Amino acid sequence: MSKEDPQPDNSSVQETLDEATSGIKASLLSPASKADSSTAAMSASHSPQLKYMSLGVLVVQTTSLVLTMRYSRTLKEDGPRYLASSAVVSAEVLKIFACTLLVFREQNFSLRGLNRLLKEEVVNKPMETMKLAIPAGIYTLQNNLLYVALSNLDAATYQVTYQLKILTTALFSVSMLGKRLGLYQWLSLLILMAGVALVQWPTDSVSGTKQEPLTAGSQLVGVMAVLTACLSSGFAGVYFEKILKQTKQSVWVRNIQLGVFGFAFGLMGMLVYDGQKVRELGMFQGYNGVTCTVVVLQALGGLVIAAVIKYADNILKGFATSLSIIMSTLISYFWLEDFDPTSVFFLGAMLVIAATFLYGYERKSVVSTIKV
Repeated sequence: MSKEDPQPDNSSVQETLDEATSGIKASLLSPASKADSSTAAMSASHSPQLKYMSLGVLVVQTTSLVLTMRYSRTLKEDGPRYLASSAVVSAEVLKIFACTLLVFREQNFSLRGLNRLLKEEVVNKPMETMKLAIPAGIYTLQNNLLYVALSNLDAATYQVTYQLKILTTALFSVSMLGKRLGLYQWLSLLILMAGVALVQWPTDSVSGTKQEPLTAGSQLVGVMAVLTACLSSGFAGVYFEKILKQTKQSVWVRNIQLGVFGFAFGLMGMLVYDGQKVRELGMFQGYNGVTCTVVVLQALGGLVIAAVIKYADNILKGFATSLSIIMSTLISYFWLEDFDPTSVFFLGAMLVIAATFLYGYERKSVVSTIKV
């Protein structure tokens, strides 16, 4: 998600969330099988206006985070550029604050209730809390990798390649949760891999954009960062889902725990890799309006998706992914001017979009034991 972070829960609605969210931190959406019928009934009962509004929110959130992050990493300004590690830490702080407000609201705006809940669920259950250290550390790594990826890849290529998180999440769901995939889903994963391979296929075209063309070395760094982020997103999302299914704790409390660990890991990473720069110019060096927008989108993106996803079925989520890829491609070409599309890229992108719809088709049309 940034860390676009996942936001799943053990209810029929909130279990559909995965990195977030990221966050972006992102991530995939995975409900429990026994909730499929009730979720479908709930989706059917919502008005078309709410569904299309959800579609718009999903597209805007997904696209805006990628484009603003890419723009912020290529914007040329006087003075130092902001530190990606600092932005990750800032996003974690904002996410903790937002989730705390949501828990406060659940407790009917009672400070005593909030304090009691956090003490019971976080302080008095240290082993349960420590389980969140693993996905939190992985999400922190993932969020930093996304900054590396968008510093070395155009937004369109990144958007298409990052859909490989569908593959990694599916494989981890099969191995860790014992879920079974249907024929259409396995076929969609093969199409997905073929599409991403075409998008990454080397071409001899010369970029006519105003920005400096990316070198082969920088593109390789970007691709490796995206692939590692996809791998970490899949594992952390499934691991988080497994934890949520074992408890009945509020998803917002879980995200507070994730945020605390993410803040600690992010702060350590910032001090280790950018400690000298922080000591010289401060943690918030290079911050501007665009940087603050990126931080807000990364921190709150998953929460926004959690608020609207109950109105969106699998087809709408497929449309959201497809429209986001198309919008990223168009804006990268016409506005950011860092992307030179080729016929091979368009073929690969179409295969990825088709795979996204095909993967969700069987989950909607057949009562299955899995949804990844």
